[in-house]
Amino acid sequence: MAKKKTSNGKTLVIVESPAKAKTINKYLGDDFEVQASMGHVRDLPSKGLNVDIENNFEPTYDIMPGKRKVIASLKTAAKKCDKLYLATDLDREGEAIAWNLAEILGFPEEKTYRVIFNAITKTAITTAFSQPGKLDLDKVMAQQARRILDRIVGYQISPLLWKKVAGGLSAGRVQSVAVKIVVEREREIRGFKPEEYWLIPAVFTSDLHSSYNQQWLDFIKTKTDDGTGVTIAEQNKWLAEHNAFKAELYKVGEEKFHAPNKEQAHRIFDALKQAEFKLADIETKQSSSSAPAPFITSTLQQAAANRLGFGAKRTMSIAQQLYEGIDLGSMGSLGLITYMRTDSTHISSEAISEVRNYINRNIGSNYLPEKPNFYTSNKNAQQAHEAIRPTDVDLTPLEIKRCLTEEQFKLYDLIWRRFVACQMGQAKWDVTTLNIAAQTSIGTCWYRTTGRILVFDGFTRIWLTSSNDQQLPALKAGQKLAALDIKAEQHFTKPPARYNEASLIKSLEKEGIGRPSTYASIISTIQDRRYVEQKDKKLYATDLGEVVTDKLNEYFPKIMDIAFTRYMEEQLDKIEEQHIDWIGVLKEFYGPFKQNLDKATEHMKHAKAELVPSEYKCPKCSEPLVYRFGKNGKFLSCSVYPKCKFASPCDKEGKMLEEKLSEHKCPVCGKPMANKYGRFGAFLGCSDYPNCKTILKLDKEGNPLPPKPPAEPTGIKCYKCKTGELVIRQSKKGPFLGCNKFPRCRTLVSIKHLENLKQLQSQGNWPPKTRDEADEILGRKKIKKTEKVKTTGQ
Repeated sequence: MAKKKTSNGKTLVIVESPAKAKTINKYLGDDFEVQASMGHVRDLPSKGLNVDIENNFEPTYDIMPGKRKVIASLKTAAKKCDKLYLATDLDREGEAIAWNLAEILGFPEEKTYRVIFNAITKTAITTAFSQPGKLDLDKVMAQQARRILDRIVGYQISPLLWKKVAGGLSAGRVQSVAVKIVVEREREIRGFKPEEYWLIPAVFTSDLHSSYNQQWLDFIKTKTDDGTGVTIAEQNKWLAEHNAFKAELYKVGEEKFHAPNKEQAHRIFDALKQAEFKLADIETKQSSSSAPAPFITSTLQQAAANRLGFGAKRTMSIAQQLYEGIDLGSMGSLGLITYMRTDSTHISSEAISEVRNYINRNIGSNYLPEKPNFYTSNKNAQQAHEAIRPTDVDLTPLEIKRCLTEEQFKLYDLIWRRFVACQMGQAKWDVTTLNIAAQTSIGTCWYRTTGRILVFDGFTRIWLTSSNDQQLPALKAGQKLAALDIKAEQHFTKPPARYNEASLIKSLEKEGIGRPSTYASIISTIQDRRYVEQKDKKLYATDLGEVVTDKLNEYFPKIMDIAFTRYMEEQLDKIEEQHIDWIGVLKEFYGPFKQNLDKATEHMKHAKAELVPSEYKCPKCSEPLVYRFGKNGKFLSCSVYPKCKFASPCDKEGKMLEEKLSEHKCPVCGKPMANKYGRFGAFLGCSDYPNCKTILKLDKEGNPLPPKPPAEPTGIKCYKCKTGELVIRQSKKGPFLGCNKFPRCRTLVSIKHLENLKQLQSQGNWPPKTRDEADEILGRKKIKKTEKVKTTGQ
């Protein structure tokens, strides 16, 4: 006889995280039991495709590893409760988690409710729970279609890359396009041909009675303690103190100034040397700039990168903490910002009213525009969502600083300032333009400069903006000017700038690739896969990234096409917004994709078999050298390999890197160490390789680091291979026990078991006969197999 359900009359509320549960719990009271699912609880299993393509793309879901205890706890709680409220995040991911929880718990549908809110505050929670809804299956199916689409691309192209390029690689519907964007910029930079041009700048002063020429020249040559020169701001300050300013030559006679070479530049420069300069006219007008829009996910990530130096992943992690709730002491735990995954700049009328009151009370009524500022969102933005803003504008960053970590304070301060500034008045400047004339042997030469004076700071009082505008002295038209400095400067056009995290996110957003919830993971994934590497906060495409991009471009042109990727994103949006059939979207994609996959499987050439000619000759046999692709990227190799086995590393531009002998001696054999290059950069290797395989890592300054100490023997037998012995090795996290037969045996044991294992071995109780016995002695829990669940999602 089945056990009768015993209800305690409570309502079960499920959220994703314990922090969110703690914050919500204090608003709901004793009639509610709030538990956390700890994120996703069910997903496509990691092994295998688990999508039945022939049967309308039916997915097979598994309980995720490590989630069985969580599910058991939730099921126990559900049996004791009368109602179930699913209060996961308000986006597609949150809806999918809610749906999976509903499927697993099997709670009666009529007693299962969906609750959404964009901020974790008493008002938002109370309102949401007073108006519960039902699961949005269109949103669930949109997320499921996206997940299946990504699984198909990843799991069917990745094995192809393992066979044709290198093991362990992966492809992704969005990540591969992001890599392509970085690769194309890399090649644009590499193929850039700089063009020469000349400028003839001048420094003028209205003080005709003093000679500041030498003072100015000495000042700009000043070196600071860190070896850099004076900044633009410092130069502008000096100029203002000496009634001076910079100007650029912009017109010679009736022609726009243009000097592509030294000869033309010096012809004009020579004519200007002895000229007299006069202020021909002054033009003053007022300009204004409007406040920036409140943050959405992409602009928050960009601002945090540019102003705080935070990576996208770090920014989202801190924002999550601020959203879920911070302990504010006597105020309890409070969610400080609205939901941080959004592409909408919409602000609720209540929030606008609150911030306008704050500006009026604390900053001044003259900073408050007559009507609220409204902003236009991206056409695909979900207007039901709000922009990222503080939940309570009266909680100023300084007021709660003591309750926040340094990172939390910096990000909250950024969000708070942006939100307050977005509802403030315009900043206004008086902009003055000076036109300076000089009569010369080649006609009238015209200089121009612009200066800006802040008349009203407006929103910049809160949202600070940097400016290198110079301050112009008081001048009158017709006034004579003296030239402190005139020089002809050679310049070259510069290639486009490399992407950093902020600018790549901006590009992805502009192209309609990815969504707010995916930007950080895209940036992280393409670096984890070694397709892109970050140096000095700039993103560089690796050789591996270029090779994979070329292969996918050739055989999967639609997958790699930005316009098609944007189209697929729009189709996935339409599943949710226009209720189109998700199976139809997948069928439309899969037909052409399968044809490309079959063609690639048959015809794609292995990357290691492809040879690219080079300009070099082999130093051993004089045959041409060719570029090959190996596990460490591109390198130079003799074209008659294996007859001649000469090989040499090369840099990103393909230039040969010669392995020169260093002044250091090998600590093992005493022979000179050679400068070598590998996957992780420069290192020192013994010149007697392969007879001596000693290598030394280098520090940031290029100095050799001491070799790792040899493994320390323990005498303890390895329980896996029975022939090896556990030795003490060192890692970044400290010492550990590993088998001395590594890499053939990869046994790892915590160092804390060392003395116990010695004692057990001396008593004849180690090594045990079976691994299960070893696991029991070492306190290792056995992982149970997960059960599979099939679902059509309908």
